[in-house]
Amino acid sequence: MGNSYAGQLKSARFEEALHNSIEASLRCNSVVPRPIFSQLYLDPDQPSFSLEDVKPKVEELDKELMHRYTQNGSLDFSSSQTVNEMDEDEDDEDMSDSSSPPIPYAQKPAPEGSCTTDGFCQAGKDLRLISLCMEQIDVPPGFLLVGAKSPNLPEHILVCAVDKRFLPDDHGKNALLGFSGNCIGCGEKGFRYFTEFSNHINLKLTTQPKKQKHLKYYLVRSAQGVLSKGPLICWKECRSRQSSAVSHSAKPNPSASPSTTPESGAANGYKAGFTQTDSSIFRPAQSSSAVNLSGMQDLSRNKNIVKPIALPVQLVGKTFATSPLSLRSSDVGSGNNGGRTSVMNSTVSRPVPHSMSPGPSSMSGEQASMTSSGPPKKRHRGWSPGSPVPPPALVLPVPAIRPLPRTEPVLSAPVPQSMLPGILQPQPIPAGETVIVPENLLNNSGVRPVILIGYGTLPYFYGNVGDIVVSPLLVNCYKIPHLENKDLDIFGLTGSQLLSVENMIILTIQYLVRLGPDKIPLREEFEQIMLKAMQEFTVREQSLQMSAQYISLSPTQLPWLARLIASVSQDMVHVVVTQNSLAEGISETLRSLTEMKRQQKLPDYVVAICTSKIRGNEFCVVVLGQYQSRALAESMLTTSEFLKEISYELITGKVSFLASHFKNTSLGDELDKLLEIMQQRRGDNVVIPFNGDVNECISSQDAADMVSTQELDFETETFQIYQPQLTVARKLLSQVCAIADSGNQSLDLGHFSKVDFIVVVPRSEVLVQQTIQRIRQSGVLVDLGLEENGAAYQRAEKYVVRLDNEIQTKFEIFMKRVKQNPYTLFVLVHDNAHVDLTSAISSSLSHGEPSHGLADRVINCREVLEAFNLLVLQVSSFPYALQTLQSRISSSNEVHWIQFSNMEDLGRDEKLYFGLNEYGKSLQWGITSPLLRCDETFEKMVYTLLERYPRLHSMVIRCYLLIQQYLEALMALTTMASLRDHSTPETLSIMDDIITSPGKDKSGRGHMLVIRIPSVQLAMLAKERLQEARDKLGLQYRFEIILGNPASELTVAKHFVKRLKAWRGNDQEDWFPHTYQDLEGLPCIVVLTGKDPLGETFPRSLKYCDLRLIDSSYLTRTALEQEVGLACCYVSKEAIRGPIVALDLSEKDQEKASVFENDAEELLIDLERPQSNSSAVTGTSGSIAENGVSSSSATDKSQKPPVSLNFQNVVNSSVDEGFTAGETLKQECDSLGNQIASSTTSKLSTSSFSISQTFRLPSQSLKECKGLHVALPRVVILSKAAYCFLGSQKSGQQLSSSSLLPHADVSWTSSLRPLLHKDMTSEEQALYYRQWTAARQHHADYGNQSETASGRSFHPRRLLLTGPPQVGKTGSYLQFLRILFRMLIRLLEVDVYDEEAINTNYTEDNEVAQSNTDQWPDVEIISKTAFDLSIHDPKYVFMSPVYTEQLQRIEQEPNKETKTDYSRKRNTVSMMLTKYAAYNTFHHCEQCHQYMDINPSVQMSDSTLHAFTFSSSMLGEEIQLHFIIPKSKESYFVFSKQGKHLESMRLPLVSDKNVNAVKSPIFTPSSGRHEHGLLNLYHAMEGVNHLHLLVVKEYEMPLYRKYWPNHIMLVLPGMFNNAGVGAARFLIKELSYHNLELERNRLEELGVKRQCVWPFIVVMDDSCVLWNCHSVQEQSSQSMDQGTTSKNVSLKSVLQHIEATPKIVHYAILGIQKWNSKLSSRPPKAPFSRCHIHDFILLNIDLTQNVQYDLNRYYCEDVDFNLRTNSSGLLICCFNNFSLMKKHIQVGGQKDFAVKPKIMVSENLTPIMPLQYVCAPDSEHTLLAAPAQFLLEKFLQHATYKLFPKAIHNFKSPVLAIDCYLNIGPEVALCYISSRPHSVNVNCEGVFFSGLLLYLCDSFVGADFLKKFKFLKGATLCVICQDRSSLRQTIVRLELEDEWQFRLRDEFQTANSSDDKPLYFLTGRHI
Repeated sequence: MGNSYAGQLKSARFEEALHNSIEASLRCNSVVPRPIFSQLYLDPDQPSFSLEDVKPKVEELDKELMHRYTQNGSLDFSSSQTVNEMDEDEDDEDMSDSSSPPIPYAQKPAPEGSCTTDGFCQAGKDLRLISLCMEQIDVPPGFLLVGAKSPNLPEHILVCAVDKRFLPDDHGKNALLGFSGNCIGCGEKGFRYFTEFSNHINLKLTTQPKKQKHLKYYLVRSAQGVLSKGPLICWKECRSRQSSAVSHSAKPNPSASPSTTPESGAANGYKAGFTQTDSSIFRPAQSSSAVNLSGMQDLSRNKNIVKPIALPVQLVGKTFATSPLSLRSSDVGSGNNGGRTSVMNSTVSRPVPHSMSPGPSSMSGEQASMTSSGPPKKRHRGWSPGSPVPPPALVLPVPAIRPLPRTEPVLSAPVPQSMLPGILQPQPIPAGETVIVPENLLNNSGVRPVILIGYGTLPYFYGNVGDIVVSPLLVNCYKIPHLENKDLDIFGLTGSQLLSVENMIILTIQYLVRLGPDKIPLREEFEQIMLKAMQEFTVREQSLQMSAQYISLSPTQLPWLARLIASVSQDMVHVVVTQNSLAEGISETLRSLTEMKRQQKLPDYVVAICTSKIRGNEFCVVVLGQYQSRALAESMLTTSEFLKEISYELITGKVSFLASHFKNTSLGDELDKLLEIMQQRRGDNVVIPFNGDVNECISSQDAADMVSTQELDFETETFQIYQPQLTVARKLLSQVCAIADSGNQSLDLGHFSKVDFIVVVPRSEVLVQQTIQRIRQSGVLVDLGLEENGAAYQRAEKYVVRLDNEIQTKFEIFMKRVKQNPYTLFVLVHDNAHVDLTSAISSSLSHGEPSHGLADRVINCREVLEAFNLLVLQVSSFPYALQTLQSRISSSNEVHWIQFSNMEDLGRDEKLYFGLNEYGKSLQWGITSPLLRCDETFEKMVYTLLERYPRLHSMVIRCYLLIQQYLEALMALTTMASLRDHSTPETLSIMDDIITSPGKDKSGRGHMLVIRIPSVQLAMLAKERLQEARDKLGLQYRFEIILGNPASELTVAKHFVKRLKAWRGNDQEDWFPHTYQDLEGLPCIVVLTGKDPLGETFPRSLKYCDLRLIDSSYLTRTALEQEVGLACCYVSKEAIRGPIVALDLSEKDQEKASVFENDAEELLIDLERPQSNSSAVTGTSGSIAENGVSSSSATDKSQKPPVSLNFQNVVNSSVDEGFTAGETLKQECDSLGNQIASSTTSKLSTSSFSISQTFRLPSQSLKECKGLHVALPRVVILSKAAYCFLGSQKSGQQLSSSSLLPHADVSWTSSLRPLLHKDMTSEEQALYYRQWTAARQHHADYGNQSETASGRSFHPRRLLLTGPPQVGKTGSYLQFLRILFRMLIRLLEVDVYDEEAINTNYTEDNEVAQSNTDQWPDVEIISKTAFDLSIHDPKYVFMSPVYTEQLQRIEQEPNKETKTDYSRKRNTVSMMLTKYAAYNTFHHCEQCHQYMDINPSVQMSDSTLHAFTFSSSMLGEEIQLHFIIPKSKESYFVFSKQGKHLESMRLPLVSDKNVNAVKSPIFTPSSGRHEHGLLNLYHAMEGVNHLHLLVVKEYEMPLYRKYWPNHIMLVLPGMFNNAGVGAARFLIKELSYHNLELERNRLEELGVKRQCVWPFIVVMDDSCVLWNCHSVQEQSSQSMDQGTTSKNVSLKSVLQHIEATPKIVHYAILGIQKWNSKLSSRPPKAPFSRCHIHDFILLNIDLTQNVQYDLNRYYCEDVDFNLRTNSSGLLICCFNNFSLMKKHIQVGGQKDFAVKPKIMVSENLTPIMPLQYVCAPDSEHTLLAAPAQFLLEKFLQHATYKLFPKAIHNFKSPVLAIDCYLNIGPEVALCYISSRPHSVNVNCEGVFFSGLLLYLCDSFVGADFLKKFKFLKGATLCVICQDRSSLRQTIVRLELEDEWQFRLRDEFQTANSSDDKPLYFLTGRHI
C-alpha cells in the first residue's frame, strides 16, 4: 500500500519538513515556499487515510501554522497543462515545482564517486533528449525508447529504453507488472526494478518511484531523423461509464479527457442528454486537460511555480475542450473582474482551512454524480486546489473543498514572481457544513440554481453537483477595498463609514426585490447602490453626529427586517435564516426545490442568511428564477466559450428534441410536407422577380431572362473626404508633430522623405476587400508615390493584411521593407484594434483558436517597438480594452472623433451621423414604429421554450424559434395566410417589406435584412432552412439569401449578380460583389455570423437589423455596442425628428414650439433650440480651402502656443497651401461608403445635442424623394436584455450600456468607483477607463505594468484613433497618410524669398565692362566703375531711395500709394532643400550629428568660457566680450601657456591654399532664433573645416548654448541686450580688427609679414539657406537672347571662389546678389558690379578700419555702412554669378519692440502710434519702455509729412543727409553726402534741397561745409543730438540760426524717461 508512514505525522519527518520549509522561506525571494502541510500530506502516493489518523495532529498545529500560510499563501489554479503533457490529473502533483527543496524519497545513497547531476546517469552520461535527439541509439529488439520526467528538470525529458511488454497498449491495458529497462547513457542493461533504475538515472524522487508516474512519453524519430517527444503513454484504462448512478470513483482518463462526455458531464454544467457508451472512440489527439483553464501556460516548465493539481471536473463535449467549465484563470488574476470574479476572493477574511474528503464514509454522497471525472478511490489528497468553490457554471469537484480566504488578489500565470503556491490542508468537516445536491434536481425542477457567493464561507457540495452553478458575480461588491484619504474624498465618504455585513444583506435584498421578473442582477448596478448607500450613511452620520455602530443592525433585527423587505416582492424573493451554517439554508432551498410540483411558482431568489454567534453573519443568494438562473449562468461564459458550447450541443445531438419540436408549424402541420405540396402546386413557375405582385407567376426561364435597366441615379463609387474626416486627419497629423516635438527623440520627421503604409485588419474577407476598395478609390497609393497610376488598382491588395496564419510571412516582408528604407516613414494601421487582444503567450499555451494572439505578435513585437521609422496607428470604434491601467498608448496620443456643437445649418444634401446615442434618443420621437424595438411576443415564446428545454443554451432556442418565425412569415405572406397570426408582427412586417419591395420597383431594387447569428453552425442552418423554403415557395428570383461568414467571400446567385451589374452599367465579365456595399439595392437577407461584427460597412439599402439573438451573453459594453454598431450610418436630415412635444418644456420653449418657416407646409418643431445658431462647419465638401482646412483647426491651435509649434507650424502653415480655394480635393473614399455625410457629423457624446434638438421635418420632402434615396436610419430589433440597456432612456433603467464592464478582456480595478456618465465625452471616458480598468491576464497589455504609473512604458510612436462605428475613420486615416506625406515634403522644402530687385529703372551704368566668362573681377576695371548708390534689395522697398543723378529724372506721381504697408506678406516660393543647404535644429542626420550634438558623455561644462577685452576708440572705453569655446574647437584659438588665458583667434595667411578649408572666420549674429536659425553649416560647407562663431546677446546665451552645444559663441556684453543689429555688426568688426592686430603681432614674431595675414571675415545672416551659381548659356541659333542656367552650390565653393579673387586685399567688401526666380529668364547681368550688398558679405577689416557700423542702429545699418565705405573711396564688388536664397523664418530676427508705456496704468490700452514716440521736453507725455534710438528711427519712418513736407514725391529736391543714411519714408529721396575730406560724393551741383537732416554730426561737419548747399524756400531742417546741451551747441557751432528759423515749440525728445537717455531733435524752416 505504498509508504508505511503515509498519513501519520512522524515527528522526525515533520521536523525535517518544517526545517526545509523555514530554510526555503528564508532563501526565497519570489515565491512562497510550499507549506509543510502540503509536503507532508499531499505526497501523491499516500493511500487514503482515516479521519482519526489526522485529526489530533492537525488540531495541534493548526492554530500555530495556519495563520501564517493564509496570509500569503494562495490557491493557484492559474495554469492549464498543455494537451500533450496533461497526463494524469493528480499524478503531476508530485512535481510541485515550488522553490522549497523537495523532501527526498527515502532512497539509497548513490555509490561513492558516482555522478549525481540531474539529467545524467550515475556513470556521468548525458540522458537529456535535447542532447541525444540527433544521436543514433542502439535499441535492443522488443524495447522502446521512452521519456522520463525528473522533478528537478521539468523542462527536460530523459531518454530510457524500456521493454515494451511492461508498457501499456493503446487502450491503457495489458502492461505486465514490474519493469525491465536499460540505460541509454552508459549502456548498462537489465534493470529489473524501477526504483533501482530511477536511482541510476538520478531522478531524485520525492515520492515512491513508479513507472506509471515517471515514464511519460513515447519517443519517436521524425522524417529528418530527429528524436522528439511523441504521444503520452496511456497508463489508465479507457473505460466507459454506464451512468451517473453507478459511477465509479476511478481516475479520469487523460487521453480521452474532455472529449469523453459522460451523461452528467456537460459543459457549463449542463448535463448531457444522452449516455456516452464508448468513450474510447475519441482519440487522444483531441484531448486536453480535464479542466483546461484557458489562456494559461504550462507551469510545469517553470521551476518557481507550484503546479496546480488539475481539477477533475466533469468533462465536456468534443468541440468544447477548453475552459467554459473552469473559472477562467484571468478572473482569478484580479480580485475585481466584473461578474467573472475570482472565487478565491469570495470568502470571509479569516483563515478557513481547506477540507479533504473525509474518507470512504463520504463516498456515498459522491456516488451520485461521479463519472469518469471522479476522484481516485485510493487517495484523496485535495485534488482540486484550482477551484476552491466550484468553477462558475460548472459541476463542482468532488470530494468537496472549501474556498480559502485571502486578502490580496490571486495572481496567475506567466509572471513567476507573482505566483503563490497552493495550500491544501486536511480538516475535519462539521456535518452541518456540507450540502448534498439532490438527485435529478434539474430534471425535477427544470431549474439549475445559481448560487451567488455573498459574504462568508460557502459550504462543501456533494452529490449531483452538475445541477448547480456557483457564480462570483457580486462577491467583490461585498469586499470593500481599503481606501486612501484622497479616494475617500472622491466618493464623499469618511474613513469610519464602511458598510456592515447586515447592511450589505439588507441592500442585497432590496436590490433583488427591485429587479423585477425580467432582469438579472448586475455587478455594475449593485456597486453603484452600495456606493450610494455608503454616501448616504456618511451624510447621516455627519448630520446626526453618531458613529457607524448605531446604524448597524443587531442580529435579532436582521432576520425580521430582511423578511419584511422581501415581503413586498410578491413572492419573488424569499429569505431563509439559519443559526449554524449557510449549508442548512442552501440544503433547505434545494430540497424544497425538488419537492415542488413543476407547476408551482418558484421564487426568483432565495437569500440564505446564517446568523451564527461564532462566525458572525454570512449570506449567499440562491437564484431559482427560470430566466435569471439561466441568464446568470450563460453570462459567465465568454463569447468564445458559449460558441463552443453551442457547437457542442449541435454536434452531440442535444438539440434533437428542439429540432423535432420545430418540424411542425404553429398550426401543427408538418412544415417540410407543406413546402413540398406548395412546390408541386407551383410546378415550373416562379414568382415574378420584380415589377409585379407576389401572386404573379412566370416560368423560371422567363424569370432568369428578365433584365434590369441601368439606374441613372444609382450611387456611383466616387467618394469624397468630408470635413469631419479632414479635421480628424489634421488632428492625427498634429499629434504626430507633437510626438516629434516632444524632445524625447522618438520621432525625427526631418529624416523622412516618403510615406508608406500597411493596414492590418481582423479575419474578415469582406473587410479586407472593403479596405482594398477604399484604398483604390482614394488614390492614396498614387498620391504617396508608392505606385504608378496604372498599376495602383492591382497593387492595392499588398497594402492590406489579414490577421490569419499567413500574416507572419507577409509581415516579415513588410518589416524587411521598414529596415531597408530608413528614409521612409512607415505607418502600420491596425484597424478594428479591439478585436483580438489576446497575448501571444497565453494563446500559444491555451491552445485557443489559431488566430488568437496574432495581433499581439504583430503590433507588440520588438521590431515594431524599436523601428524608429514606423508609426503604429490603432483604429477602433470600441477602444475601451486599449484604455486600461496598462495601456501601451499614452493618453495624449489618443485622437478622438470631433464633436460638433450645432447641427442646424446643414446644407440641403448633407447628412447626419446616426449612432448609438441617436438610436437611444429616437425612442422619444413618439413615432408608432420606433427605430429600436423589442419584440415582446417573440420574448414570450422564448420564455416558454426555455422552461421546456432547460439543458440547452438559450441562443440555440432563440435561433430555432427565429428560423421558424421567418419560415412561417414567408409562408403566411405567399401561400398560407392562416399562419399570419402565428408570426410576430415584427417578423411579418419585415418579411413583407423584403418580398414586396422588389415588386414595386421597375428594376427590382429592394431592401436588405441582416440577421445576426454569432454561431457559424446555427447561421448555416438558418441560411439552409430559409433558402430551402424560399426556393420551394418560388421566390428564388425575388430576393437573395447570403451567408455573411467572415472566413469566406460573398456568394451571390448568378442572376442577382447580373442584376447588380445592370444597375451599375458594369460590363466587366468577371465582376462579382466583394463587399456588402456592392449589394446596394439588392433585396436580400444576410445571415451575418462570426464571434464579433468586424466593422464591415453595409449599403444604404440595409433597412432592418435583427439582433434578437443578442441577449444576456453580451453583457459587456463592447460586445453589446458593436452589435448595434452594424446599424449606425449617415442619414438624411429629413429622416430625423425631434422628440414628442409632450416632453417637459420650459414656458419659453413652449411659446416657440410651433413656428412656420419657408412655407405653410413645412413645420418646424423647435424645442430647446441651442443658444448659438451658427453652423459648426460651412462650405462645400469639395474644396479643402473652403472647408477651412488650410487654417489650422481650433484643436490644433489649442495644443501649443504658436511660437513653439515647431512641426505643427509647418503643418498649419503649409500642408494645405498647395490647394487653392477653387481646387477640389481628390474624389476620395471614406469608411462610410456612399452613405457618408457631406460636411458635418453629429456630435457623438450624449451631451452633443440636447435630447430635444431642432429637426426640420418637411411634410412632403419624404414623399417627393424616392424612398430609396433618402438615407434613413435602420430599424433594429433587439432582445429584451439588450433593449434594457440600449433603450435605457425609455425603459427607465438607470444603467445604460456604457455602465457595463467595457470589454471581456479587462476587469474593474475597484468595486468602489464613480459612475461613468453617458454624457461624458469620449476623452473623459478614456481617462475614466484608464483609471478604473485593468487588463486581464490573457490580454496583450497585461505585461505592460509596473508599480508606478511613470514606470509604465507607453510606446512613443503609437497613436489611437477612436470614433463611433461607421463614422468615417478609414477615410480619415487615408487622408492622414496623404497630408503626412505632404508635410514631410514640406519639411524637405523651404520657403525662400522670391522678390524682384527694386529701383532698377533708374540705375546708373555701373556694370563692369568685363567679359562674361571672367571668373574674378579685375581690380583696375572695378575701380574705374561708378558705384550704384540705388538700393536694389527688395526688403528695402519701403525705405527712402538714395539720390542719384538718374533719380532726379524720375517723376514720382503724387498719387502713388502714400500709406506704406509695412506688414505686407513678402513673396516666397517653395524650394526643395538640397545637400548644400544650411539647417536649423530640427535637422538630424547621420553625417552631421556630431557637428550638431554634443556627445552625451561630454557634459556642456566641457565648453569653456573665456573673457576677451579690448579698447574701442569709437566707444572710448574697454569692451569685454565672452567666448564660449567647446573643447573640440579650441584648436582655432591661441591661449597663453599658463592659465589658459585666451589671447587671439588664429587667422590664416593670404597665401594659404587649402582646398579643404575656408580661410575667413564666419560670424552669424542671431537673436530669437535658437531653434529656427540656420546655424548648421555642415552640409553647406561640405563638411570641411571652418570657423563659425554665433554672435548672441547675453540673455539668450543659455538657449543658444542648449541647442548648439558644439558651436563657438561670442556673447555680447549685457549693455547690448536691447541693442539692434548695428551693435552686433559693430562689435564683430571691432573685435575682428583687434584680433587681426594681435595675430599680426604674433605671426610677425614668427617671421610673417604683417600684410600677409588674412584680413577678411564673413558676416552672414542666420536665414541664408541656399547658394546658387549662374552661368551663361551659349547663344543658340533659334533665340537671340542669352539665358543663364543656375545650379545649387555649396557655401564652401562660393567662399573658396571669392577668396581666390586676385588682389583680393584691395577690395573692402565682397558679396553676392539676392536670388529671385526671374534671374535665369532675364538676359544675364555683367558678372560683377559695384553696388550695395547685404546679408552675406566678405568684409576686409583692414581696409575698413576707419569705417564703422553705427552701433545704435536698428534698421538699414548695412546701407549706411555701404555708403560710408564707398564715400571713403573703397571698393565694393558684387559677384553676380552667384546668388543667395534667404529663408522666410517666421520667428525671431530683427523684430520690432512691443512699445508699451513704462508704467502700466491699465491692461487694455489702445496701441501707441509711431507719431506718439516723440514728445516735447518736460511735457507730461506717456513715457515708453523702448530704446531711444528705436523710437527715433520708427518716428522718422512715419513722420515724413510733418518733418519734410517739401520733399514728398519731389525727387529733384531730395533731403540732404550728412554722414548718415536714415529711412525717412519711401516718398522722400535722401542725398547722402560725406563730410570727410577727400571723400567721394554724388554730384549735386544745381540741386536745391528740400530739407536737411543732421544726425549726431561730428566735428567734420562745419558751418562752411553746410554753406555749400542750396535749399528751397520753406525747406525744413531736423537736427538730432544726444542731449539738450549738445543740441544747442550744435545749432550755435553750425551757425544754423543764420539761415534757419527755429521756434521754441519745435524742440522734441523721444518719449523715454531721463534714465533711458532720450534723444533730442529740433526742427526749423529755411528762411
